[in-house]
Amino acid sequence: MPVRRPPKQRPLLTAARLEELAIFYVGRFATSRAKLSTYLKRKVRERGWEGDRPADLEALVERLSRLGYVDDRAYALAKARALTARGYGEGRVRQALHGAGIGEEDGAAARTLAEEAALDSALRFARRRRLGPFGGDAGDPKQRERAVAAMVRAGHGFALVRSILALKPGEEIEPDLSHDLG
Repeated sequence: MPVRRPPKQRPLLTAARLEELAIFYVGRFATSRAKLSTYLKRKVRERGWEGDRPADLEALVERLSRLGYVDDRAYALAKARALTARGYGEGRVRQALHGAGIGEEDGAAARTLAEEAALDSALRFARRRRLGPFGGDAGDPKQRERAVAAMVRAGHGFALVRSILALKPGEEIEPDLSHDLG
């Protein structure tokens, strides 16, 4: 049986090293202020802090935000674009923004984008998962129930889901009705 060595002891964090970690993190990952703060808290907890006073993480996050390294609005829009492009709906976008700690004001444009892309996003999801008019088992009630559940879990509104799943293969949803389906 191999002998396990104890983990290498890392030096305590200093203000300069914490800033280096923060800059490396924002350079590598698109992030929000809340996610950066959580990352920094974890690093301080794991490695410890060298100094008389506790680390001022919020001041560091605020400074990086002022410098433009962290932008919650831009992060929220990018997240909304990515999710809607993959076929997820407004509900899933709201959930992702909440999980990333994006506030109401910073997430407003992202939620609007998801709302406007609701129909295209739902159709993209149905096509990718072969549901409704894109699947082969339109008459089976159990399959329909599963399709409804999958689309609702993906963040699409029930009325929109019902309308899409009611379509026949090759039939298109009427654009003037799609406004009322969210």
